[in-house]
Amino acid sequence: MAKKATKKTVKKAVKKAAVKKAAVPKKAPVAKKVVAAKKAPAKKAPAKKAVSRKPAVKKAAAASAAETRIIVNADIGFGNELYIRGDNAGLSWETGTLLDNSDASTWEWSSKSVKGSLEFKLLLNDLVWSLGENFSVEAGQTVTIDPEF
Repeated sequence: MAKKATKKTVKKAVKKAAVKKAAVPKKAPVAKKVVAAKKAPAKKAPAKKAVSRKPAVKKAAAASAAETRIIVNADIGFGNELYIRGDNAGLSWETGTLLDNSDASTWEWSSKSVKGSLEFKLLLNDLVWSLGENFSVEAGQTVTIDPEF
């Protein structure tokens, strides 16, 4: 026969069920350190900048900073190098600047400091000048050339 439920047995059953639900362990409280805050030195307010009334100058400067590229298609043989000489963007006619070799027959040079027109000539190993007239390129343009030596 089933036992008769009394108030005492009902309370025990409810208490056991509550304990089972609350069986999740509690984390131990972490002690917090109290650190005295240091005061930062007082900062002065930044001065207001003057408003420039020349936006056209900025646009012109941005246009002149465009990259000028020279791409050279020349199979000059293993172990040889291509140099460039010119009159602008840090180039000179007395000493050549080595071009970057991107694959077996493609050489490249680029600069953002070309102003106006750049007149240049290519040299094999900085000794043998390319045949024909000097080449030229405008600032911000890309030119692809096939020189002969």
